[in-house]
Amino acid sequence: MQQKIQLRLTPQEAHQSPFVLNAISRSIGVPPSQILGYHTLKQSIDARSRQQVWINLTILAFVNEPPTPRYSENILFPTLPANAKEVIIIGAGPAGLFAALESILLGFRPIVIERGKNVRARRRDLAALNKEGLVDAESNYCFGEGGAGTYSDGKLYTRSNKRGSIDKILKLFYQFGADERILYEAHPHIGTNKLPHIITAMRTQIEACGGQVLFEKKLVDFVIKDKTIQEVITADGDRIKAMAVILATGHSARDIFYLLHQKNIEVQAKPFALGVRVEHPQSIIDSIQYHCPTRDPHLPPASYSLVEQVNERGVFSFCMCPGGIIAPAATAPGEIVVNGWSPSKRDNPYANSGMVVQIDLPTAQQFLEQEKIKIDKEDPFALLQFQQRVEQKAFHAGGGLQVAPASRLVDFCNNQLSDSLPSASYLPGLQAAPLQEVLPPFVLQSLQNGFKAFGKKMKGYYTNDAIVVATESRTSSPVRIPRDPMSLEHPQINNLYPCGEGAGYAGGIMSAAMDGQRLAETIALKYK
Repeated sequence: MQQKIQLRLTPQEAHQSPFVLNAISRSIGVPPSQILGYHTLKQSIDARSRQQVWINLTILAFVNEPPTPRYSENILFPTLPANAKEVIIIGAGPAGLFAALESILLGFRPIVIERGKNVRARRRDLAALNKEGLVDAESNYCFGEGGAGTYSDGKLYTRSNKRGSIDKILKLFYQFGADERILYEAHPHIGTNKLPHIITAMRTQIEACGGQVLFEKKLVDFVIKDKTIQEVITADGDRIKAMAVILATGHSARDIFYLLHQKNIEVQAKPFALGVRVEHPQSIIDSIQYHCPTRDPHLPPASYSLVEQVNERGVFSFCMCPGGIIAPAATAPGEIVVNGWSPSKRDNPYANSGMVVQIDLPTAQQFLEQEKIKIDKEDPFALLQFQQRVEQKAFHAGGGLQVAPASRLVDFCNNQLSDSLPSASYLPGLQAAPLQEVLPPFVLQSLQNGFKAFGKKMKGYYTNDAIVVATESRTSSPVRIPRDPMSLEHPQINNLYPCGEGAGYAGGIMSAAMDGQRLAETIALKYK
């Protein structure tokens, strides 16, 4: 007999099978000896009580019968026939890889074209970026095998449950090497140290089935005839015939946006968010969230999610990384972009989060005018230019290479230059700088008021032991590539399928992966 039950245990109890078995026994009224096994179906942390943190568990107990495997078999990928129809996928990030895997399941051969390098070669360029501040415009934290997702630390939580099958995405990550915990934790997380192996396993599967993943292949042009892409052209001169093209280039492939515009293919300005990374000692966040001086060793490093309306503009935390580091995410020399990630154990001594402000088109246009940057009112790249200008100002304030401008948190809110900076995780180095000279005034003021409000919600958050680092600017794409809501094709091009974050239809690994799967399904319906 199988029984599903709800349990509420202390962190120590939840991490020890004998305690869990005894709790199951008490809940269903049978001796522990009759419980032959159990599966954890869901797990979440309840830290609302100031006296005790609880672990909520949904358990499937096997009573007087042996437990079945959580999944009896993997998703099987077929070997494609020689005459399989081909789908061109531009970009090997989460959207592109999951589009490729789904294409194989539907009988189509994916040809994935990636401007960057494979995981192994990419590591060397990231080492040069972190240690020497050298940016390779084609191989960095955004471009390369797995895209930005490979080094985003693998947060797999999403509210986009109507876009596709969350369970299928999680199962595939598990099948390709992720820990089983992602299948039941409320906020699943893989870890940056484990993601590269998983991404490599996905590529190996694609190639084993007869698909192709081509690295250092940068898209530079399309051949278009009768509103249809006939060929895609790469920087090395290759011309690849196209039946259907999934454009999954990510939120930082600015050259692709400009290429589409040059080809008279419509792109649109899209609101996004921009701000800073804030980093606290992890111990401060733990003590605030768990209401205790020292975190229970059976609890994970604490996280937080914050939002505040300041002068009718949203200020909110983004991509919070407990036990993580701040990383340099620029895609070109002369700009400073920061992001955050955590390893699987989340065991670094710092907690960081993006803290960003909503940016709309009118305020972006006003800022560019103040910066004496001339733009047309109908320019689809106004928000992109806003983003780029702030990144460039951060570069000059940092003083060179990838040294980032920074301030202590309270100093930042008081417009004071910090006379010293605390230790921090950002490897290229930090420079105390007046961030009011980097951030647009409305962004600066919104963040300052937001931080003060967050300090009232989380006692101890507003402290000069925390550091603010500029700029967190790649939260999403500042450009949208339109697509028909029914056919999912671009309105002007019959076989071009804008996809994922870069096209403006996703916001993270899970939603991007589901969007890739959805487009593969749509193409299969059309071309079969």
